[in-house]
Amino acid sequence: MPDLSSKDPDWWRQAVVYQVYPRSFADADGDGLGDLRGITERLGHLAALGVDALWLSPFYPSELADGGYDVADYRDVDPRLGTLDDFDALAAEAHRLGLKVIVDLVPNHTSHRHPWFREALAAAPGSRARDRYVFRDGRGPDGQFPPTDWQSVFGGSAWRQVPDGQWYLHLFTPEQPDLDWNDDEVRADFRTTLRFWSDRGVDGFRVDVAHALTKDLTDPLRDLGAPELSSEKALLTLPPGTHPFFDRDEVHAIYRDWRTIFDAYTPPRMAVAEAWVPGVRRALYARPDELGQAFNFEYLQAGWDAIELRAVITESLETARIAGASATWVLSNHDVIRHASRLSLPPGTDENAWLLGNGHEPAVDRAAGLRRARAAALLMLALPGSSYVYQGEELGLPEVADLPPEALQDPVWEQTGRTRKGRDGCRVPLPWTAEGPSFGFGAGGSWLPQPPWFAGYAVAAQDGAEGSTLELYRAALKLRRKLLQGESLTWVPDAPDGVVHFTRSDGWRCIANLSDTDVRLPPGEVLLSSAPLTDGRVGPDTTVWLG
Repeated sequence: MPDLSSKDPDWWRQAVVYQVYPRSFADADGDGLGDLRGITERLGHLAALGVDALWLSPFYPSELADGGYDVADYRDVDPRLGTLDDFDALAAEAHRLGLKVIVDLVPNHTSHRHPWFREALAAAPGSRARDRYVFRDGRGPDGQFPPTDWQSVFGGSAWRQVPDGQWYLHLFTPEQPDLDWNDDEVRADFRTTLRFWSDRGVDGFRVDVAHALTKDLTDPLRDLGAPELSSEKALLTLPPGTHPFFDRDEVHAIYRDWRTIFDAYTPPRMAVAEAWVPGVRRALYARPDELGQAFNFEYLQAGWDAIELRAVITESLETARIAGASATWVLSNHDVIRHASRLSLPPGTDENAWLLGNGHEPAVDRAAGLRRARAAALLMLALPGSSYVYQGEELGLPEVADLPPEALQDPVWEQTGRTRKGRDGCRVPLPWTAEGPSFGFGAGGSWLPQPPWFAGYAVAAQDGAEGSTLELYRAALKLRRKLLQGESLTWVPDAPDGVVHFTRSDGWRCIANLSDTDVRLPPGEVLLSSAPLTDGRVGPDTTVWLG
Protein backbone atom coordinates (compact mmCIF):
# COMPACT_ATOMS: atom_id res chain seq x y z
CA MET A 1 0.00 0.00 0.00
CA PRO A 2 1.40 3.45 -0.86
CA ASP A 3 2.55 5.55 2.08
CA LEU A 4 0.45 8.72 1.85
CA SER A 5 1.29 10.26 5.20
CA SER A 6 5.06 10.16 5.65
CA LYS A 7 7.91 11.59 3.62
CA ASP A 8 7.32 9.22 0.72
CA PRO A 9 8.22 11.32 -2.35
CA ASP A 10 5.42 9.65 -4.34
CA TRP A 11 2.63 10.31 -1.82
CA TRP A 12 0.72 12.33 -4.42
CA ARG A 13 0.48 9.62 -7.09
CA GLN A 14 -2.70 8.06 -5.64
CA ALA A 15 -3.72 10.68 -3.13
CA VAL A 16 -7.19 12.10 -2.55
CA VAL A 17 -6.89 15.90 -2.53
CA TYR A 18 -9.66 18.09 -1.12
CA GLN A 19 -10.04 21.53 -2.68
CA VAL A 20 -10.83 24.31 -0.22
CA TYR A 21 -12.22 27.56 -1.62
CA PRO A 22 -11.21 29.72 1.37
CA ARG A 23 -13.92 32.38 1.14
CA SER A 24 -16.62 29.70 1.23
CA PHE A 25 -15.33 27.04 3.63
CA ALA A 26 -15.66 28.46 7.16
CA ASP A 27 -15.72 31.94 8.70
CA ALA A 28 -14.05 32.27 12.10
CA ASP A 29 -14.31 36.04 12.60
CA GLY A 30 -17.97 36.45 11.61
CA ASP A 31 -17.54 38.94 8.76
CA GLY A 32 -19.34 36.74 6.24
CA LEU A 33 -16.15 35.79 4.42
CA GLY A 34 -14.35 32.50 4.97
CA ASP A 35 -10.84 32.76 6.39
CA LEU A 36 -7.75 30.76 7.31
CA ARG A 37 -8.67 30.37 10.98
CA GLY A 38 -12.03 29.01 9.90
CA ILE A 39 -10.27 26.41 7.77
CA THR A 40 -7.95 25.46 10.63
CA GLU A 41 -10.89 25.00 12.99
CA ARG A 42 -12.56 22.64 10.49
CA LEU A 43 -9.53 20.54 9.52
CA GLY A 44 -10.89 17.75 11.70
CA HIS A 45 -13.64 17.34 9.11
CA LEU A 46 -11.04 16.62 6.43
CA ALA A 47 -9.11 14.23 8.65
CA ALA A 48 -12.30 12.34 9.52
CA LEU A 49 -13.27 12.29 5.85
CA GLY A 50 -10.02 10.49 5.09
CA VAL A 51 -8.44 12.72 2.45
CA ASP A 52 -4.66 12.91 2.10
CA ALA A 53 -4.18 16.58 1.31
CA LEU A 54 -5.97 19.90 1.03
CA TRP A 55 -5.53 22.33 -1.83
CA LEU A 56 -6.13 25.95 -0.92
CA SER A 57 -7.47 28.19 -3.66
CA PRO A 58 -5.90 31.69 -3.49
CA PHE A 59 -5.80 33.38 -0.11
CA TYR A 60 -3.38 36.14 -1.12
CA PRO A 61 -4.06 39.89 -0.95
CA SER A 62 -6.59 40.54 -3.68
CA GLU A 63 -9.24 42.95 -4.83
CA LEU A 64 -11.39 39.85 -5.52
CA ALA A 65 -11.99 40.97 -9.08
CA ASP A 66 -11.82 37.28 -9.97
CA GLY A 67 -12.40 35.40 -6.74
CA GLY A 68 -8.83 35.82 -5.49
CA TYR A 69 -7.13 34.91 -8.76
CA ASP A 70 -6.11 38.56 -9.10
CA VAL A 71 -3.09 38.51 -6.79
CA ALA A 72 -1.57 41.72 -5.41
CA ASP A 73 1.15 40.01 -3.35
CA TYR A 74 2.22 36.39 -3.88
CA ARG A 75 3.97 36.10 -0.53
CA ASP A 76 1.34 37.28 1.93
CA VAL A 77 -2.22 36.62 3.14
CA ASP A 78 -5.21 38.84 2.41
CA PRO A 79 -5.94 40.67 5.72
CA ARG A 80 -9.61 39.71 5.40
CA LEU A 81 -8.56 36.05 5.43
CA GLY A 82 -5.86 36.25 8.10
CA THR A 83 -2.11 36.60 8.45
CA LEU A 84 1.02 34.63 7.66
CA ASP A 85 0.93 33.42 11.26
CA ASP A 86 -2.56 32.08 10.60
CA PHE A 87 -1.25 30.27 7.53
CA ASP A 88 1.59 28.77 9.55
CA ALA A 89 -0.90 27.59 12.18
CA LEU A 90 -3.07 26.05 9.47
CA ALA A 91 -0.14 24.20 7.91
CA ALA A 92 1.07 22.98 11.30
CA GLU A 93 -2.36 21.65 12.26
CA ALA A 94 -2.82 20.02 8.87
CA HIS A 95 0.52 18.25 9.18
CA ARG A 96 -0.32 17.19 12.74
CA LEU A 97 -3.45 15.54 11.36
CA GLY A 98 -1.46 13.84 8.60
CA LEU A 99 -2.70 16.14 5.83
CA LYS A 100 -0.48 17.58 3.10
CA VAL A 101 -0.96 21.22 2.07
CA ILE A 102 -1.09 22.39 -1.56
CA VAL A 103 -1.44 26.07 -2.46
CA ASP A 104 -2.63 27.75 -5.62
CA LEU A 105 -0.07 29.63 -7.70
CA VAL A 106 -1.26 32.20 -10.26
CA PRO A 107 1.71 32.91 -12.56
CA ASN A 108 0.02 34.10 -15.76
CA HIS A 109 -1.17 37.44 -14.43
CA THR A 110 -1.11 39.67 -11.37
CA SER A 111 -3.69 42.03 -9.94
CA HIS A 112 -3.69 45.54 -11.36
CA ARG A 113 -2.99 46.53 -7.75
CA HIS A 114 0.31 44.62 -7.70
CA PRO A 115 3.22 47.04 -7.05
CA TRP A 116 4.75 46.09 -10.39
CA PHE A 117 1.67 47.10 -12.35
CA ARG A 118 1.24 50.32 -10.39
CA GLU A 119 4.85 51.11 -11.29
CA ALA A 120 4.20 50.24 -14.93
CA LEU A 121 1.22 52.59 -15.15
CA ALA A 122 3.23 55.42 -13.62
CA ALA A 123 6.11 54.83 -16.06
CA ALA A 124 6.39 55.93 -19.67
CA PRO A 125 5.90 53.68 -22.71
CA GLY A 126 9.03 51.68 -23.42
CA SER A 127 10.19 51.83 -19.78
CA ARG A 128 11.73 48.96 -17.86
CA ALA A 129 8.69 48.81 -15.57
CA ARG A 130 6.43 47.97 -18.51
CA ASP A 131 8.68 45.13 -19.67
CA ARG A 132 7.29 42.87 -16.95
CA TYR A 133 3.86 43.03 -18.62
CA VAL A 134 2.61 42.96 -22.20
CA PHE A 135 2.19 46.58 -23.30
CA ARG A 136 1.80 47.48 -26.98
CA ASP A 137 0.79 50.43 -29.11
CA GLY A 138 -2.64 50.20 -30.64
CA ARG A 139 -3.59 49.92 -34.28
CA GLY A 140 -5.10 52.66 -36.42
CA PRO A 141 -3.90 56.19 -37.16
CA ASP A 142 -4.01 57.22 -33.51
CA GLY A 143 -3.56 53.78 -31.93
CA GLN A 144 -7.23 53.78 -31.01
CA PHE A 145 -7.79 50.09 -31.81
CA PRO A 146 -6.50 47.09 -29.82
CA PRO A 147 -3.17 45.62 -30.99
CA THR A 148 -4.82 42.30 -31.99
CA ASP A 149 -8.20 40.60 -32.18
CA TRP A 150 -7.41 38.45 -29.14
CA GLN A 151 -10.39 37.91 -26.85
CA SER A 152 -10.54 37.54 -23.08
CA VAL A 153 -11.57 34.16 -21.73
CA PHE A 154 -14.28 36.06 -19.84
CA GLY A 155 -15.55 37.89 -22.93
CA GLY A 156 -14.63 41.03 -24.82
CA SER A 157 -11.24 42.23 -25.99
CA ALA A 158 -8.16 40.96 -24.19
CA TRP A 159 -6.66 44.47 -24.37
CA ARG A 160 -7.28 47.53 -22.20
CA GLN A 161 -6.04 51.01 -23.12
CA VAL A 162 -4.29 53.20 -20.55
CA PRO A 163 -4.34 57.03 -20.51
CA ASP A 164 -1.07 57.46 -22.40
CA GLY A 165 -2.53 55.50 -25.33
CA GLN A 166 -0.79 52.14 -24.96
CA TRP A 167 -2.70 48.90 -24.41
CA TYR A 168 -1.97 46.05 -22.00
CA LEU A 169 -2.93 42.38 -22.36
CA HIS A 170 -5.37 40.71 -19.99
CA LEU A 171 -6.51 37.23 -20.99
CA PHE A 172 -8.99 37.33 -18.12
CA THR A 173 -10.40 40.46 -16.43
CA PRO A 174 -8.91 43.94 -17.01
CA GLU A 175 -7.90 43.78 -13.34
CA GLN A 176 -5.61 40.84 -14.22
CA PRO A 177 -2.80 42.13 -16.48
CA ASP A 178 -0.74 39.35 -18.06
CA LEU A 179 2.92 39.06 -17.14
CA ASP A 180 5.60 38.79 -19.82
CA TRP A 181 7.46 35.58 -19.05
CA ASN A 182 10.27 36.58 -21.38
CA ASP A 183 11.35 38.92 -18.60
CA ASP A 184 14.10 37.52 -16.35
CA GLU A 185 12.83 39.46 -13.32
CA VAL A 186 9.42 37.82 -13.61
CA ARG A 187 11.01 34.38 -13.68
CA ALA A 188 13.29 35.16 -10.75
CA ASP A 189 10.46 36.51 -8.62
CA PHE A 190 8.40 33.35 -9.03
CA ARG A 191 11.39 31.23 -8.06
CA THR A 192 11.48 33.27 -4.86
CA THR A 193 7.75 32.66 -4.35
CA LEU A 194 8.13 28.90 -4.79
CA ARG A 195 10.88 28.82 -2.17
CA PHE A 196 8.96 31.14 0.17
CA TRP A 197 5.99 28.77 0.46
CA SER A 198 8.06 25.59 0.31
CA ASP A 199 10.14 26.87 3.21
CA ARG A 200 6.91 27.40 5.17
CA GLY A 201 6.10 23.72 4.81
CA VAL A 202 3.86 23.73 1.73
CA ASP A 203 3.89 20.27 0.15
CA GLY A 204 2.87 21.23 -3.38
CA PHE A 205 1.44 23.72 -5.83
CA ARG A 206 -1.56 23.84 -8.15
CA VAL A 207 -0.52 25.98 -11.13
CA ASP A 208 -3.32 28.14 -12.48
CA VAL A 209 -3.63 28.51 -16.27
CA ALA A 210 -0.35 26.63 -16.63
CA HIS A 211 -0.62 26.59 -20.43
CA ALA A 212 -0.75 30.38 -20.92
CA LEU A 213 2.49 31.74 -19.49
CA THR A 214 4.55 32.03 -22.68
CA LYS A 215 3.20 33.90 -25.69
CA ASP A 216 4.32 34.70 -29.21
CA LEU A 217 5.07 38.39 -28.68
CA THR A 218 7.11 38.85 -31.84
CA ASP A 219 6.18 42.13 -33.47
CA PRO A 220 3.93 42.59 -35.27
CA LEU A 221 1.62 40.53 -33.09
CA ARG A 222 -0.53 38.21 -35.16
CA ASP A 223 -4.29 38.08 -35.16
CA LEU A 224 -6.12 34.83 -34.72
CA GLY A 225 -8.44 35.77 -37.56
CA ALA A 226 -11.65 35.03 -35.70
CA PRO A 227 -12.61 35.92 -32.13
CA GLU A 228 -13.77 32.38 -31.33
CA LEU A 229 -10.22 31.13 -31.87
CA SER A 230 -9.15 33.00 -28.73
CA SER A 231 -10.67 30.24 -26.63
CA GLU A 232 -9.24 26.81 -25.88
CA LYS A 233 -11.18 25.58 -28.92
CA ALA A 234 -8.40 27.02 -31.08
CA LEU A 235 -6.05 24.39 -29.69
CA LEU A 236 -8.03 21.82 -31.66
CA THR A 237 -7.70 23.69 -34.95
CA LEU A 238 -4.20 25.17 -34.91
CA PRO A 239 -1.05 23.03 -35.19
CA PRO A 240 0.16 21.98 -31.70
CA GLY A 241 2.30 24.61 -30.00
CA THR A 242 1.45 27.38 -32.46
CA HIS A 243 -1.39 29.22 -30.71
CA PRO A 244 -0.15 32.75 -29.96
CA PHE A 245 -0.84 32.58 -26.22
CA PHE A 246 -1.96 29.08 -25.22
CA ASP A 247 0.11 25.89 -24.87
CA ARG A 248 3.24 27.11 -26.54
CA ASP A 249 6.23 24.78 -26.48
CA GLU A 250 8.44 27.37 -24.74
CA VAL A 251 6.38 27.12 -21.54
CA HIS A 252 7.99 23.80 -20.64
CA ALA A 253 11.39 25.38 -20.01
CA ILE A 254 9.77 27.30 -17.13
CA TYR A 255 8.49 24.14 -15.49
CA ARG A 256 11.78 22.29 -15.94
CA ASP A 257 13.38 25.20 -14.09
CA TRP A 258 10.77 24.96 -11.34
CA ARG A 259 11.36 21.24 -10.98
CA THR A 260 14.94 21.90 -9.85
CA ILE A 261 13.47 23.95 -6.99
CA PHE A 262 10.86 21.33 -6.10
CA ASP A 263 13.46 18.57 -6.02
CA ALA A 264 15.73 20.52 -3.68
CA TYR A 265 13.29 19.72 -0.84
CA THR A 266 12.78 16.46 1.06
CA PRO A 267 10.38 15.13 0.04
CA PRO A 268 10.26 16.94 -3.29
CA ARG A 269 7.38 19.38 -3.65
CA MET A 270 4.65 18.15 -5.97
CA ALA A 271 2.79 20.21 -8.54
CA VAL A 272 -0.27 19.82 -10.72
CA ALA A 273 -1.05 21.83 -13.85
CA GLU A 274 -4.36 23.40 -14.71
CA ALA A 275 -3.90 23.11 -18.46
CA TRP A 276 -6.99 23.09 -20.66
CA VAL A 277 -5.26 21.32 -23.54
CA PRO A 278 -5.81 18.02 -25.41
CA GLY A 279 -4.57 14.90 -23.62
CA VAL A 280 -1.44 14.33 -25.70
CA ARG A 281 -0.33 17.91 -24.98
CA ARG A 282 -1.38 17.68 -21.32
CA ALA A 283 1.09 14.83 -20.85
CA LEU A 284 3.97 17.25 -21.48
CA TYR A 285 3.14 19.25 -18.35
CA ALA A 286 2.99 16.06 -16.28
CA ARG A 287 6.45 14.80 -17.14
CA PRO A 288 8.67 13.95 -14.15
CA ASP A 289 11.11 16.75 -14.98
CA GLU A 290 8.27 19.30 -15.09
CA LEU A 291 5.17 19.60 -12.88
CA GLY A 292 4.60 15.85 -12.54
CA GLN A 293 0.81 15.88 -12.80
CA ALA A 294 -1.92 17.67 -14.77
CA PHE A 295 -5.67 17.92 -14.33
CA ASN A 296 -7.73 15.64 -16.54
CA PHE A 297 -10.52 17.82 -17.86
CA GLU A 298 -11.65 15.28 -20.44
CA TYR A 299 -12.92 13.18 -17.54
CA LEU A 300 -14.71 16.13 -15.95
CA GLN A 301 -16.35 17.00 -19.26
CA ALA A 302 -17.37 13.44 -20.14
CA GLY A 303 -21.06 12.65 -20.17
CA TRP A 304 -22.77 10.02 -18.04
CA ASP A 305 -22.22 7.40 -20.70
CA ALA A 306 -20.39 4.09 -20.31
CA ILE A 307 -18.80 4.06 -23.76
CA GLU A 308 -17.58 7.66 -23.47
CA LEU A 309 -16.25 7.20 -19.93
CA ARG A 310 -14.44 3.99 -20.77
CA ALA A 311 -12.73 5.69 -23.72
CA VAL A 312 -11.74 8.72 -21.62
CA ILE A 313 -10.42 6.55 -18.79
CA THR A 314 -8.40 4.37 -21.17
CA GLU A 315 -6.87 7.36 -22.92
CA SER A 316 -6.19 9.18 -19.64
CA LEU A 317 -4.35 6.23 -18.13
CA GLU A 318 -2.28 5.81 -21.28
CA THR A 319 -1.47 9.52 -21.41
CA ALA A 320 -0.33 9.45 -17.79
CA ARG A 321 1.74 6.31 -18.39
CA ILE A 322 3.55 7.88 -21.33
CA ALA A 323 4.30 10.96 -19.22
CA GLY A 324 5.57 8.91 -16.29
CA ALA A 325 2.86 10.48 -14.15
CA SER A 326 -0.23 9.16 -12.44
CA ALA A 327 -3.67 9.94 -13.77
CA THR A 328 -5.89 12.58 -12.17
CA TRP A 329 -9.66 12.51 -11.81
CA VAL A 330 -12.01 15.33 -10.91
CA LEU A 331 -15.80 15.76 -11.02
CA SER A 332 -16.24 19.29 -9.67
CA ASN A 333 -14.22 22.39 -8.86
CA HIS A 334 -14.68 26.13 -8.32
CA ASP A 335 -15.09 26.81 -12.05
CA VAL A 336 -17.81 24.38 -13.12
CA ILE A 337 -21.39 23.44 -12.26
CA ARG A 338 -21.42 20.97 -9.37
CA HIS A 339 -21.65 17.45 -10.72
CA ALA A 340 -24.72 16.55 -8.64
CA SER A 341 -26.54 18.94 -10.99
CA ARG A 342 -24.40 18.77 -14.12
CA LEU A 343 -24.54 15.00 -14.55
CA SER A 344 -28.32 14.97 -14.29
CA LEU A 345 -28.86 17.51 -17.08
CA PRO A 346 -29.96 15.97 -20.39
CA PRO A 347 -27.13 15.51 -22.91
CA GLY A 348 -26.61 18.62 -24.99
CA THR A 349 -28.07 20.99 -22.41
CA ASP A 350 -26.84 24.57 -22.76
CA GLU A 351 -25.49 24.93 -19.22
CA ASN A 352 -25.33 28.71 -19.35
CA ALA A 353 -28.94 28.91 -20.52
CA TRP A 354 -29.87 26.56 -17.70
CA LEU A 355 -28.18 28.88 -15.19
CA LEU A 356 -29.76 31.97 -16.72
CA GLY A 357 -33.12 30.24 -16.27
CA ASN A 358 -32.31 29.71 -12.58
CA GLY A 359 -32.11 25.96 -13.07
CA HIS A 360 -35.77 25.58 -13.99
CA GLU A 361 -35.47 24.62 -17.67
CA PRO A 362 -34.89 21.78 -17.70
CA ALA A 363 -35.83 21.10 -14.09
CA VAL A 364 -33.37 18.91 -12.19
CA ASP A 365 -34.54 16.17 -9.88
CA ARG A 366 -32.25 16.63 -6.85
CA ALA A 367 -32.80 13.10 -5.59
CA ALA A 368 -31.92 11.61 -8.98
CA GLY A 369 -28.95 13.95 -9.28
CA LEU A 370 -27.67 12.88 -5.87
CA ARG A 371 -27.96 9.21 -6.77
CA ARG A 372 -25.90 9.78 -9.92
CA ALA A 373 -23.36 11.94 -8.05
CA ARG A 374 -22.82 9.19 -5.48
CA ALA A 375 -22.32 6.62 -8.23
CA ALA A 376 -19.89 8.94 -10.02
CA ALA A 377 -17.91 9.45 -6.82
CA LEU A 378 -17.42 5.72 -6.21
CA LEU A 379 -16.42 5.23 -9.83
CA MET A 380 -13.85 8.03 -9.64
CA LEU A 381 -12.40 6.85 -6.34
CA ALA A 382 -11.92 3.34 -7.75
CA LEU A 383 -9.72 4.56 -10.59
CA PRO A 384 -5.92 4.37 -10.30
CA GLY A 385 -4.33 7.77 -9.73
CA SER A 386 -5.18 10.90 -7.76
CA SER A 387 -8.74 12.06 -7.10
CA TYR A 388 -9.43 15.74 -6.51
CA VAL A 389 -12.57 16.38 -4.44
CA TYR A 390 -14.19 19.82 -4.35
CA GLN A 391 -15.50 21.07 -1.02
CA GLY A 392 -19.12 20.14 -0.47
CA GLU A 393 -19.27 17.27 -2.93
CA GLU A 394 -18.89 14.92 0.03
CA LEU A 395 -22.23 16.37 1.15
CA GLY A 396 -23.83 15.81 -2.25
CA LEU A 397 -24.34 19.55 -2.74
CA PRO A 398 -26.01 20.50 -6.02
CA GLU A 399 -25.50 23.78 -7.86
CA VAL A 400 -27.26 26.85 -6.47
CA ALA A 401 -28.58 27.84 -9.87
CA ASP A 402 -31.07 30.49 -8.79
CA LEU A 403 -28.79 33.10 -7.23
CA PRO A 404 -30.40 36.50 -7.90
CA PRO A 405 -28.55 38.92 -10.21
CA GLU A 406 -27.83 41.36 -7.37
CA ALA A 407 -25.91 38.65 -5.50
CA LEU A 408 -23.61 37.64 -8.36
CA GLN A 409 -19.92 38.46 -7.97
CA ASP A 410 -18.24 36.45 -10.73
CA PRO A 411 -16.74 38.98 -13.21
CA VAL A 412 -18.04 36.84 -16.06
CA TRP A 413 -21.54 38.22 -15.39
CA GLU A 414 -20.71 41.87 -16.07
CA GLN A 415 -17.90 41.33 -18.57
CA THR A 416 -20.21 39.39 -20.90
CA GLY A 417 -22.95 41.99 -20.65
CA ARG A 418 -24.91 39.76 -18.27
CA THR A 419 -25.20 36.98 -20.84
CA ARG A 420 -23.19 34.41 -18.85
CA LYS A 421 -24.17 33.88 -15.25
CA GLY A 422 -20.78 32.58 -14.16
CA ARG A 423 -19.47 30.36 -11.39
CA ASP A 424 -20.98 31.70 -8.16
CA GLY A 425 -23.46 28.83 -7.92
CA CYS A 426 -20.72 26.34 -7.02
CA ARG A 427 -19.04 28.76 -4.59
CA VAL A 428 -21.87 29.27 -2.10
CA PRO A 429 -20.50 28.83 1.46
CA LEU A 430 -20.80 25.37 2.97
CA PRO A 431 -23.55 24.36 5.41
CA TRP A 432 -22.08 22.92 8.62
CA THR A 433 -25.24 22.89 10.73
CA ALA A 434 -28.93 22.57 9.84
CA GLU A 435 -29.85 25.84 11.48
CA GLY A 436 -28.58 29.38 12.03
CA PRO A 437 -28.30 32.39 9.72
CA SER A 438 -25.50 30.79 7.69
CA PHE A 439 -25.90 27.10 8.57
CA GLY A 440 -22.81 27.21 10.77
CA PHE A 441 -20.57 28.88 8.20
CA GLY A 442 -20.05 31.90 10.48
CA ALA A 443 -21.79 34.23 12.88
CA GLY A 444 -22.13 37.06 10.36
CA GLY A 445 -23.98 35.41 7.50
CA SER A 446 -22.39 34.43 4.19
CA TRP A 447 -21.06 36.47 1.28
CA LEU A 448 -23.27 34.53 -1.15
CA PRO A 449 -26.84 33.66 -0.09
CA GLN A 450 -27.44 30.05 0.94
CA PRO A 451 -30.79 28.50 0.00
CA PRO A 452 -33.04 27.09 2.76
CA TRP A 453 -32.66 23.56 1.37
CA PHE A 454 -28.97 23.62 2.35
CA ALA A 455 -30.12 22.51 5.82
CA GLY A 456 -30.70 18.95 4.63
CA TYR A 457 -27.18 18.73 3.22
CA ALA A 458 -25.37 20.09 6.29
CA VAL A 459 -22.45 18.23 7.84
CA ALA A 460 -24.31 17.93 11.14
CA ALA A 461 -27.36 16.48 9.38
CA GLN A 462 -25.28 13.77 7.73
CA ASP A 463 -22.67 13.00 10.38
CA GLY A 464 -23.28 9.46 11.62
CA ALA A 465 -26.44 9.11 9.53
CA GLU A 466 -26.52 5.69 7.90
CA GLY A 467 -26.61 5.94 4.13
CA SER A 468 -25.74 9.66 4.01
CA THR A 469 -23.43 10.91 1.29
CA LEU A 470 -20.92 12.08 3.89
CA GLU A 471 -20.76 8.60 5.40
CA LEU A 472 -20.45 7.08 1.92
CA TYR A 473 -17.38 9.23 1.21
CA ARG A 474 -15.87 8.36 4.59
CA ALA A 475 -16.37 4.65 3.99
CA ALA A 476 -15.03 4.87 0.44
CA LEU A 477 -11.88 6.74 1.41
CA LYS A 478 -11.16 4.39 4.31
CA LEU A 479 -11.62 1.35 2.10
CA ARG A 480 -9.67 2.92 -0.76
CA ARG A 481 -6.55 3.16 1.39
CA LYS A 482 -6.69 -0.58 2.00
CA LEU A 483 -7.31 -1.46 -1.64
CA LEU A 484 -4.72 0.72 -3.38
CA GLN A 485 -2.31 -1.42 -5.36
CA GLY A 486 -0.63 -0.49 -8.61
CA GLU A 487 -1.65 2.20 -11.09
CA SER A 488 -3.50 0.18 -13.71
CA LEU A 489 -6.82 -1.53 -14.33
CA THR A 490 -8.17 -4.29 -16.57
CA TRP A 491 -11.49 -3.94 -18.36
CA VAL A 492 -13.93 -6.82 -17.96
CA PRO A 493 -14.69 -7.82 -21.57
CA ASP A 494 -18.29 -9.02 -21.19
CA ALA A 495 -19.74 -6.01 -19.37
CA PRO A 496 -23.40 -5.37 -20.28
CA ASP A 497 -24.29 -2.31 -22.33
CA GLY A 498 -24.24 0.82 -20.21
CA VAL A 499 -21.94 -0.69 -17.58
CA VAL A 500 -18.37 0.32 -16.68
CA HIS A 501 -16.69 -2.75 -15.18
CA PHE A 502 -13.00 -3.16 -14.38
CA THR A 503 -10.65 -4.96 -12.01
CA ARG A 504 -7.71 -3.48 -10.15
CA SER A 505 -4.34 -5.17 -9.85
CA ASP A 506 -5.08 -7.11 -6.66
CA GLY A 507 -8.40 -8.43 -7.94
CA TRP A 508 -11.07 -6.13 -6.51
CA ARG A 509 -13.63 -4.83 -8.96
CA CYS A 510 -15.70 -1.75 -9.69
CA ILE A 511 -19.06 -2.03 -11.46
CA ALA A 512 -20.89 1.16 -12.40
CA ASN A 513 -24.33 0.82 -13.96
CA LEU A 514 -24.92 3.92 -16.05
CA SER A 515 -27.87 2.43 -17.90
CA ASP A 516 -31.57 2.83 -17.13
CA THR A 517 -32.17 -0.84 -16.31
CA ASP A 518 -31.04 -3.20 -13.56
CA VAL A 519 -28.07 -5.50 -14.22
CA ARG A 520 -27.11 -8.69 -12.41
CA LEU A 521 -24.37 -8.36 -9.81
CA PRO A 522 -21.41 -10.69 -10.52
CA PRO A 523 -20.28 -13.11 -7.79
CA GLY A 524 -18.15 -11.63 -5.04
CA GLU A 525 -18.26 -9.84 -1.72
CA VAL A 526 -19.93 -6.45 -1.82
CA LEU A 527 -17.45 -4.06 -0.24
CA LEU A 528 -19.38 -0.84 -0.84
CA SER A 529 -22.33 0.35 -2.90
CA SER A 530 -23.49 3.86 -3.76
CA ALA A 531 -27.15 2.77 -3.44
CA PRO A 532 -28.99 -0.22 -1.95
CA LEU A 533 -28.93 -3.46 -3.94
CA THR A 534 -32.04 -5.61 -4.41
CA ASP A 535 -32.11 -9.35 -5.14
CA GLY A 536 -28.53 -9.40 -6.35
CA ARG A 537 -29.09 -6.69 -8.93
CA VAL A 538 -27.44 -3.30 -9.47
CA GLY A 539 -29.94 -0.55 -10.15
CA PRO A 540 -29.47 2.36 -12.56
CA ASP A 541 -26.96 5.04 -11.56
CA THR A 542 -25.30 2.79 -9.00
CA THR A 543 -21.66 1.84 -8.47
CA VAL A 544 -20.51 -1.21 -6.50
CA TRP A 545 -17.06 -2.25 -5.28
CA LEU A 546 -16.63 -6.04 -5.15
CA GLY A 547 -13.93 -8.02 -3.37
